Amino acid sequence: MASYFCPCPRGMEAALAEELGEIAQLSTTMKVHNQVPGGVHCSGSLVDSYRINLHSRIASRVLMRMGQRSYNNENDIYDLVLEQPWEDWFGVHHTIRVDVTAVKSPLKSLEFTTLKIKDAVCDRFRDQFNKRPSVNTREPDMRIVGFLDQRNFIIYLDTSGEALFKRGWREETGDAPLRENLAAGMLRVAGWKPGIPLFDPMCGSGTILIEAAQMAQGIPPGARRRFAFEKFADFDRDAWAALKAGIKPNPLPGEPTIFGSDISGDMVAMARHNLKVAGILFDVPLKQIEAQHVSPPTQQPGILLTNPPYGERIGVRGDSTVPQDEMAVSFYSALGTTLKQRFAGWTVFLFTADLGLPKLLRLKEARKTPFFNGALECRLFRFDMVAGFNRREEAKPKQEQKQEQKPEQKPE
Repeated sequence: MASYFCPCPRGMEAALAEELGEIAQLSTTMKVHNQVPGGVHCSGSLVDSYRINLHSRIASRVLMRMGQRSYNNENDIYDLVLEQPWEDWFGVHHTIRVDVTAVKSPLKSLEFTTLKIKDAVCDRFRDQFNKRPSVNTREPDMRIVGFLDQRNFIIYLDTSGEALFKRGWREETGDAPLRENLAAGMLRVAGWKPGIPLFDPMCGSGTILIEAAQMAQGIPPGARRRFAFEKFADFDRDAWAALKAGIKPNPLPGEPTIFGSDISGDMVAMARHNLKVAGILFDVPLKQIEAQHVSPPTQQPGILLTNPPYGERIGVRGDSTVPQDEMAVSFYSALGTTLKQRFAGWTVFLFTADLGLPKLLRLKEARKTPFFNGALECRLFRFDMVAGFNRREEAKPKQEQKQEQKPEQKPE
């Protein structure tokens, strides 16, 4: 049994814990423990790490804990790393990369700490085999991750390799592609499930649509890529083959329920291509249209979820003579009107770094959830689009309002 830490985009910890709980139901050995800022701790067998890598849409990586200790200086860190049996996991022919993150660590230089960890791993191999692994920072076979807080140091071996948001299907992206695990986390927080109509009117290269379509079709996020654990010395090929053989695709939907559009014809073509590469076998209708001119794609209300443009992205096809802030005010004002007039009954989720977005839309949010897109602080705003007036009192005749306001007379 091993201890694992699954990092995720900040703000997605509760969604990841819920997802890991669902994955744990497929196992007799996996347990989900506590959430901390930036991720979730869990434990299980080595095969459970395969399972999480295959099925988690929200985790960024699956890190296996090798050792943990309090420290005073870099030499304490070196000693702990030197004690770990790295040779049980990989060989001198594998390339390595070391990354360190710290929260309130008293050590002066993370670069020096990173160097001490690398030296300890290499010295361990040199002592035993008179050879040492090479460093490859771009495409390493093995990633070793150190985490420091004020008192404690934890050393991890990464079971994932490339970050898990890299699903293996993306060939083309737009200017500012949304990370896949962030899109998946937003779908979960929005309460979307296959069968509920979903519309992204600013779909870009199609990330939100593809995450939803793969969920609907039953394609696990890790089905089309390779992982670091496949290079481990005791990699269980049979167990991994059995996990992949156990993937059961869902029946394809008879009617479209996932829809997208974008102002850019190039983006629509790119999204269409990406859906194909991602293995989506059912129809996801896409249109080229400006977001402020869209109409609901289904009679049944659903969820509108999108990552609207900000800054230069607003002006993809805009008038270059109009200042960006004026263009944004005009665009969002028109979008807000469209949502109020045409999307009654829909739940609208907008993910943005522009914290003043509700004011621009002239809408009052029902909820705002803070998330981080990398280092960028963002919000997922929820707007419940009710039919007719937002204030029902205004819709009633004045006489009726007066009668309601009169105190009830008690009988003598």
